[in-house]
Amino acid sequence: MTPASTGASTSVGAVPSVSPSPTSVSPPPAAPESRMSPGGPGYRRMSLALFLAGVATFALLYSTQALLPLISAGFAVSAGDASWTVAAATGGLALFVLPMSALSERYGRRTVMTASLAVAVTLGLLVPFAPSLGALVALRALQGAALAGLPASATAYLAEEVTPRALVTAIGLFVAGNSVGGMSGRVITGWVAQEWGWRVAVGVIGVVAVACAVAFRLLLPAPRHFRPGSLRPRVLVRTVRGHLADPLLRRLYAIGALFMTVFGGVYTVIGYRLTEAPFSLPQGVVGSIFLVYLVGTVSASAAGRLVGRLGRRGALYAAGGTTAAGLLLSLGGSLPLVLLGLVLITAGFFAGHAVASSAVGRTATEGRAQASALYQSAYYVGSSAGSTVGALAFHAGGWAGTVGVGLVAVAGVAAITLLGTRAARAERRLATA
Repeated sequence: MTPASTGASTSVGAVPSVSPSPTSVSPPPAAPESRMSPGGPGYRRMSLALFLAGVATFALLYSTQALLPLISAGFAVSAGDASWTVAAATGGLALFVLPMSALSERYGRRTVMTASLAVAVTLGLLVPFAPSLGALVALRALQGAALAGLPASATAYLAEEVTPRALVTAIGLFVAGNSVGGMSGRVITGWVAQEWGWRVAVGVIGVVAVACAVAFRLLLPAPRHFRPGSLRPRVLVRTVRGHLADPLLRRLYAIGALFMTVFGGVYTVIGYRLTEAPFSLPQGVVGSIFLVYLVGTVSASAAGRLVGRLGRRGALYAAGGTTAAGLLLSLGGSLPLVLLGLVLITAGFFAGHAVASSAVGRTATEGRAQASALYQSAYYVGSSAGSTVGALAFHAGGWAGTVGVGLVAVAGVAAITLLGTRAARAERRLATA
């Protein structure tokens, strides 16, 4: 597909012309020329601030993922039980992202993001002192709920404050911050835990997140185009119902969930695979494996160029194919093949996520925070499902079981994108007739 084929299609990857919803409370979009753009005033500060917010979000959200073997040993529990320290955090985020997006419509994106980070980093400093697995899971669930104010509010902030042409690139930089946070959190915790245990490791991540939160608040420019909306439940329900009635948005939500199912399953289980025979790697080296997240930083940042060349649906096909190839390569019995597989999985996931999430921001011209919140909710439901199902599949069938779950999810991405492609062709035929 080419960019020119997006037209008035309501298929995956299209950017339809959306009429203002009669139930929406958001104001008309500001004139594009008054928004931030690369090289313009405030753009670098905004990019750095949201990059750091992304770092803090993913570092906190997945702070226990690389430590699951140590947590299993410390509490004498199975991989499936330990995986709840990840699933609880992502599940809490998925559950609260929509209510937090409603608060951001009323009180402002920057206010909600700042409050969310403040609560999350405070909980992050308490996590190392959890006396039991149950207490640890409960703290992680609260931490995920607190972080729910970040993703949807950040996407809505960018959609309001950045020019449309720069939106994919700007969201790609925020997603790149996610990848750096995920990478640094896992690498730091791996080496620190090898020397001082998992509790000290998650404490260090908490301190790093505090620094990111302070810098974020100091750097982020005040919004110029935000207009407060209503907190009335009926208005919120109508807005959400309108988004869920949009076929394109529904497909984008499903694509985000399926991509994250792959990613959550792979990175929840990979630590167990690499610490066991035949690899038997030490915890510090396993943590360093997450340096492949740097590939995600590059692929997310390059998502805008990928869309420019292939169109949105073409970019989604490419991201899904790259992810599937990585899954198959990771079945190899040698460490280099496993690492190459992780590189491809990571590149495909972050590119697909950046493309899908930016398409949501472009499609929903009204109630953007709710549209983004629904995407983030689906995305983190996919993460929770991937973490839990991937761990269960690993317990039942080893790494091949986890890869099987991932391939099924990628097949779902391809099927949904194909459905969008066929819908676009049908609409063009009708328009021609």
